[in-house]
Amino acid sequence: MANRIFFILVLAGVPLSVIGSVLHWPSVLMFVVYCLTIIALAGFMGRATESLASVMGPRIGGLLNATFGNAVELIISIFSLKAGLIGVVLASLTGSVLGNLLLVAGLSFFIGGLKYKRQKFNVYDARHNAGLLIFAVIVAFVIPEVFSQGMPEGKTMALSIGISVILIALYLAALFFKLVTHRGVYQSTEKGSEQVQHEEEPEWGKGKAMAILAAATIAVAYVSEKLVHTFHEVGEAFGWSELFIGVIIVAIVGNAAEHASAIIMAYKNKMDIAVEIAVGSTLQVAMFVAPVLVLISLLFPTSMPLVFTLPELITMVTAVFLMVIISNDGETNWFEGLTLLAAYIIMGIGFYLL
Repeated sequence: MANRIFFILVLAGVPLSVIGSVLHWPSVLMFVVYCLTIIALAGFMGRATESLASVMGPRIGGLLNATFGNAVELIISIFSLKAGLIGVVLASLTGSVLGNLLLVAGLSFFIGGLKYKRQKFNVYDARHNAGLLIFAVIVAFVIPEVFSQGMPEGKTMALSIGISVILIALYLAALFFKLVTHRGVYQSTEKGSEQVQHEEEPEWGKGKAMAILAAATIAVAYVSEKLVHTFHEVGEAFGWSELFIGVIIVAIVGNAAEHASAIIMAYKNKMDIAVEIAVGSTLQVAMFVAPVLVLISLLFPTSMPLVFTLPELITMVTAVFLMVIISNDGETNWFEGLTLLAAYIIMGIGFYLL
């Protein structure tokens, strides 16, 4: 049913996006059309990566899902940088971290936990990811904020570039560690989930899945560029701040693929993939997407330092600590999911009223 709705939305949304932008339809109407179209396209991206995950295993599948899910947000952010919306980009990065750790993981744990009393996932991966989360968000994001106090703008940008290069290098090293040198060293205690993963028939073949991914990514790039140009008028119409649009709206739309896929995986009790999507996507945003955007911003008139506002920093640090404490034992339940969701709602209210 959901797949049919997404198909109809894509079939109607892509042409309407083109026609509406050419005929200059009202910004609020087009904002809704663009958001629904991106979410529907993200649904196709999620199904394609799920098909690839069935062939390639949970780690590669989770990484692919996170990568193509974050591709949507990366595209939106690049067009936002081009438009000079630095605040929206930093806020959307914050929203991605909060959305993945609290909303995506929370919904996955909650919905999966309603069906299963206890759900287990690879405790070694959880501990490995916990260390990286603490490094990426607390060390790499807090340090620029601390050192940039009273520092000239040029030096702040130099500090951001240095940290960005280190983050990208460490992220690539982490992938090499997990997928090459230590692949299979830390096996999951839940072998059943691995067997189900290999036995399940993928919805699409590898070739078809990759073709759909490529087409959906191109369509998302076009619609995202149009979406960015509606932010100012939509913010004025609804009384939304630039911070709220970035943290909540852009983050939810940009991460729609991960939201859907992680919840489906949790409902099927494939928690290794669900956790890999939620936490792996956060790590990719913090250690790859954010630093890449800092470097890309050097190509535009206004460059973006890796310096967040105090509310953004505090909420991200809080989300990381909460996720680390909840996931460190390698198992979860519906109540832990509800706790993560409650934290997300509290932060959402704060950003709305700010």
